[in-house]
Amino acid sequence: MAASLHTAPATPAVQPPAAATAPAARDSLSLDARLAAAEAAMTVRLDEAAVAHEVRTAHIPTESVDLADVITIPLTPAPQAPPQTYTTPVAALLERAHHRMQSAGWCAGALTDDSGALCLLGAIRAEAGGDRGLEAHAAAIVLDAIRRRFGDHVDSVPAFNDAHGSGRAPLRVLGEAARLADTRGQ
Repeated sequence: MAASLHTAPATPAVQPPAAATAPAARDSLSLDARLAAAEAAMTVRLDEAAVAHEVRTAHIPTESVDLADVITIPLTPAPQAPPQTYTTPVAALLERAHHRMQSAGWCAGALTDDSGALCLLGAIRAEAGGDRGLEAHAAAIVLDAIRRRFGDHVDSVPAFNDAHGSGRAPLRVLGEAARLADTRGQ
């Protein structure tokens, strides 16, 4: 007689019915002991099921999958284009400077640091594209926005930038300066 390729289903483990267990023995176990016993019984059943699954699927051919073939997303996000809300030159410059500082990071004590982070004036200069007149006009509006919000005691844009421990306030001021320049039509 020829041997069959199909395996017989695994026979379930014989477990005594719940009524066969002496009530006195079951009541004497603590809750933790009963939970540990239930966990051990489940572990045995799961192990038996895993072996049965391996036996039933051993004849199925499989091939390994290279994750490089499956994953198709870029590893680094694509840079976002800066928003262009404002049409006036100074307001548009300040909006671009805000986006650049937000993207590249903020620094203090220098126009730019080794990692590419920028201070307020560094972001304005980078976005001005060499137009020193536009850069000076934008810096004057930033100083005006700073003084409106923080008082007349602020001497300069670099002094304001360097007085902060994070870029939150300088970023906020750039946004306010862009709105101020737009309101003024500059």
